[in-house]
Amino acid sequence: QVQVVESGGGLVQPGGSLRLSCAASGNIFTITVMGWHRQAPGKERELVARIISGGNTNYADSVKGRFTISRNNAKNTVYLQMNNLKPEDTAVYYCNVQSFDYSRRMSSVWGQGTLVTVSS
Repeated sequence: QVQVVESGGGLVQPGGSLRLSCAASGNIFTITVMGWHRQAPGKERELVARIISGGNTNYADSVKGRFTISRNNAKNTVYLQMNNLKPEDTAVYYCNVQSFDYSRRMSSVWGQGTLVTVSS
């Protein structure tokens, strides 16, 4: 099994910054995709950013130029640096890890979520 643990959420003022971390562990042969999604109250979960094994990245239009996703392959960890935060970025942020285990079985695992609140 694969475990995913997020950290780094909290309360920040508009214009401020936060860095989220997500570490994956367990029966992992290779990780194909690591991504961050978010869900605001009353809204559906949406993709914020993801990074695939080759290093390519995708971002939601609403965060381009403000958020940066990066990955430490040696630590099976993905980061989301969030700058110039806005109140509309307030949401629970979830990490998703897609991987293959040593039996070549694919899994897609979600973290428990970390709350980001942007407010003055």
